[in-house]
Amino acid sequence: MVPLPTLQWMDGFLRLLDQRKLPSEETYIDCKDIDTLADAIKSLAVRGAPAIGIAAAFGAVIAAITSDPGRAFEADFHSKLDILEGTRPTAVNLFNCLEIQRDVFRMSSVRENAVRDLLKSARDMVRDDLEASRRMGRFGADLLKKGSTVLTHCNAGGLATAGLGTALAVIYEAWDRGLIKKVYADETRPLLQGARLTSWELSRAGIPVDVLPDSAAASLLRKGEIDAIIVGSDRIAVNGDAANKIGTYPLALAASAHCVPFYVVAPLSTFDFSTECGSEIEIEQRDRNELATLGGRKLLPEGVGVWNPAFDVTPALLITAIICEKGVLFSPDDEKVLSVAGKS
Repeated sequence: MVPLPTLQWMDGFLRLLDQRKLPSEETYIDCKDIDTLADAIKSLAVRGAPAIGIAAAFGAVIAAITSDPGRAFEADFHSKLDILEGTRPTAVNLFNCLEIQRDVFRMSSVRENAVRDLLKSARDMVRDDLEASRRMGRFGADLLKKGSTVLTHCNAGGLATAGLGTALAVIYEAWDRGLIKKVYADETRPLLQGARLTSWELSRAGIPVDVLPDSAAASLLRKGEIDAIIVGSDRIAVNGDAANKIGTYPLALAASAHCVPFYVVAPLSTFDFSTECGSEIEIEQRDRNELATLGGRKLLPEGVGVWNPAFDVTPALLITAIICEKGVLFSPDDEKVLSVAGKS
């Protein structure tokens, strides 16, 4: 699988594939300043925990290039990174990658060195993410039987990473091995990442995919049509609880009720070792208009409120296994999560 052009460092700026326009348009955003990049992250032009983190890492390079070269250089740099940190509260990769870049910056004595070192660090993250995707794909495909039909939710493919994916990396590898018969993709209300993005990615790769309403997934499981559910994650707590796109938790409940394996695929950069359990994860609340309008059409009467969380948390007890680049954690818990990261 050839990596998607999700994000590309050009000569002094970051070019992002604008995921808001897919699948109807394949257009790009050139981020030459922090405000443009911050808006792209906040508005979901770039999305998915690994992709957000890597985009922010390149944002640190932009911050170094565009900050005041005088005595205020350090303060200006950190204030720009603060702007990026304020864009999305749930995806831990954003904070992890920016913390790495802050450390790199502290080791650089002058502006030219900072730009060089930050760029190398960001490129290393791209390389590591692609290799982690390949490894997760191999580990996950080992769990599937020949002729499998799988279900996924939201988009955890190349568009959500440096170009290959987490959950979809498993599907790509399994397809290449001749193990996958078909994929079902939840539409993923209200922004339709499954319908717009996952179906675009899979059909582009020649993999048979059907889109279904989120509310139809449980009925599909009840019919015995699904052999495994494979999803990504934006933050995994120490006890194995996993935050992912809203609608993942009810999918896990339905999987448990119908004895269907439920796999979460995420790199170690998505593990949050400062968060003990899922109840501590901050869940982002999105704008009312995401529910109140659709394609410019008004859906809700004036004065009607909304509750629009971007994510929910699936308890570890509902997760058959977490698949990361170090291996497979069956029945994840504190001990296994800490052990895989070498922290036990």
